[in-house]
Amino acid sequence: MLLHDKLKRYELILASGSPRRRQLLRDAGLTFCVAPGFDTDESFPDDMPADGVALYLSRKKSESYPFEVRSRDIVVTADTTVVVDDDVLGKPVSAEHAADMLRLLSGRWHTVITGVTVRTCRKTHSFSVSTGVKFKALTDEEIAYYVDKYSPMDKAGAYGIQEWIGYIGIESVDGSYYNVVGLPVQRLCAELDTIIDER
Repeated sequence: MLLHDKLKRYELILASGSPRRRQLLRDAGLTFCVAPGFDTDESFPDDMPADGVALYLSRKKSESYPFEVRSRDIVVTADTTVVVDDDVLGKPVSAEHAADMLRLLSGRWHTVITGVTVRTCRKTHSFSVSTGVKFKALTDEEIAYYVDKYSPMDKAGAYGIQEWIGYIGIESVDGSYYNVVGLPVQRLCAELDTIIDER
């Protein structure tokens, strides 16, 4: 049986405000609802390894979910980080900050990590997926154009691979493209399949 048929017996809940994650789930043919917004403290320990932050924050978001998880509910939370030089790049706080991030990523590889937590009334399961991404050497003009014309402020690392800068600037992707967009859809579908079969 296909996953979208199996899910008809359940209520898949995306507890994320990301429009990109919503679109990815829709494109995967999954029926889901979006949880009302809720606040989560997105801080993490200073000594935490950079490659563990996304997983940690996805769990933290799941723990902050303020609604009852009913017997038919499957709640999905996620967090995406951009890691370069063992540092985590979050969302930029200004246009200048966004431009600085893009200059840092220019002409080199970085890693995009998405942590995902899937929660039912019985158990919580978390996993993360990493993807390598290489930008060409970006010009100052390209960076300024992207920051001015697009919306880097709500994106980790100050870019969206599905936007203009991805088309003209990304030389190579090692791993899941959709993970860079914001959700490792193939892995999530496999995990949901397993969780449903175990219930």
